[in-house]
Amino acid sequence: MGMGMNETPSSNRFHIGFFGLRNAGKSSLFNAFACQELAVVSDTPGTTTDPVTKAMELAPAGPVVIIDTPGLDDVGELGLKRVNQAKKILRRCDVVLLVCDSSKGISEQETNFYAEVKSAGIPCFVVFSKTDLTKDFVEQDGTIEKPFAVTVKNPDSVDKLRSVIGNLLSKNNNDRPLASDLLPEGGKAILVVPIDKAAPKGRLILPQQQVCRDLLDSGCSVVFVRDTELEDALKWCVPDIVITDSQVFASVAKIVPENIPMTSFSILLARYKGVLDSLSKGAFEIDNLQDGDKILISEGCTHHRQCEDIGTVKLPALIKKYTQKNITFETSSGNDFPENLEEYKLILHCGGCMITDREMKYRLTCAKSANIPMTNYGIAIAYMNGILKRSLKPLENI
Repeated sequence: MGMGMNETPSSNRFHIGFFGLRNAGKSSLFNAFACQELAVVSDTPGTTTDPVTKAMELAPAGPVVIIDTPGLDDVGELGLKRVNQAKKILRRCDVVLLVCDSSKGISEQETNFYAEVKSAGIPCFVVFSKTDLTKDFVEQDGTIEKPFAVTVKNPDSVDKLRSVIGNLLSKNNNDRPLASDLLPEGGKAILVVPIDKAAPKGRLILPQQQVCRDLLDSGCSVVFVRDTELEDALKWCVPDIVITDSQVFASVAKIVPENIPMTSFSILLARYKGVLDSLSKGAFEIDNLQDGDKILISEGCTHHRQCEDIGTVKLPALIKKYTQKNITFETSSGNDFPENLEEYKLILHCGGCMITDREMKYRLTCAKSANIPMTNYGIAIAYMNGILKRSLKPLENI
């Protein structure tokens, strides 16, 4: 079932991660924080084997996602995989709660994890669980310099923790526009949505929903058309901008007159997530590809691949036609972004509508550290069709 137009997608919610050693009280605190029995609680160490997530509202921050994770000290082959899974979750967290057993104090392993979180620039709250003390904490610059003492048996202490985190996140709540700032007040936009075998039946994909809602909220008029009806639509509607799905970028560019601004959902998402400049520069590296080079095509979500799938079929075909080179392709999806990127000459990423801004920036940072250029689907398609400059023009000086 598709996401409702009024629901906040996970990628647009603040993410709060509960981390700690086994049996530190993470799951008990997670349940108390959510006011629901969501995670299994037991005295047996290692009860939480897979992440547990819950979408909720946290005043005054708004919509958030809280995530309970496996213990950082899990052992054995499976245990190490669980630890690695927890570390991947860290990449998308806006706030971390490091839950420590008050009867044991803070271990060296917990201290090292705290330092890792801080070095990543993520606010980290050290929470002593299993205690009735509620006053031994000091808030300073959005961090907890002393442990925040909490007991799930005292709802007031959990309420205090929720309040401190909610207030911190509310300061970072930046309602950036996706597209509405590109139009005059009361402007008109045509959104081009191709309906092919890869289109989800009975619904729009998330970027299309998000752009539409952003425009409607700002008082703009929105017209949806398929690419096959665009030419007719332009006869009765002169829009302030045309926003298209990347798959039909080339044909749309031929139909839309030069005097009408045009861009794509992928380009708008790149700007929204703060990575447009870097991804635009990455597209120019397509011209430097050589025979035998390998490209990573990475998607932030997992979905059933169709015969006309853009990531595994359409983009590789376009790149081979454009470069006339013998290039190989590998794919990744969901949270499985490779740790070792050195074997690739280029990373082609989806728009990233299903991953957080922090996760997208993390992936870009990994690419930069490995000196591997990175771009996204829409930007790459625009570049190879000679329309990148035109597609970026509406976003200039905004």
